[in-house]
Amino acid sequence: MVTLRTRRTRRLPPAVAPLAALAAGGAGAVYLYGTDPHDPGQLLPRCPVNWLTGLDCPGCGGTRMAYDLLHGDLAAAFADNAALLTLGVPAAAYLGGRWLLEGLRGRRYRPALGTRATIAVVALAVAWTVLRNVTGQP
Repeated sequence: MVTLRTRRTRRLPPAVAPLAALAAGGAGAVYLYGTDPHDPGQLLPRCPVNWLTGLDCPGCGGTRMAYDLLHGDLAAAFADNAALLTLGVPAAAYLGGRWLLEGLRGRRYRPALGTRATIAVVALAVAWTVLRNVTGQP
């Protein structure tokens, strides 16, 4: 007869994941600071939406927006992706900050969007993609 033993898995402290995400984001920001996504031919990953459809998605504008923010050009960042700058950046800052704070307090934090909120986010991203590409904005 085979018996199953329960293995206790060692879990990392709750602060490890948000600190690792912060370090990875910092490394990405350092790289993006010297790599201008406005200029073609830069060594940046190709957007799958752009590759498949030829359209710029909110992520394409988000990369350009992040570059402009890193260089202190708020007007250009707003022009690149106003929706992400006004809605996404504050939401990500709040959720990331809360994740880090809870992790440092020794608690796990897992934000979850409900079905309606997920539909709203996807609808906003699709509407923004269509609007920006129909009007010819970058």
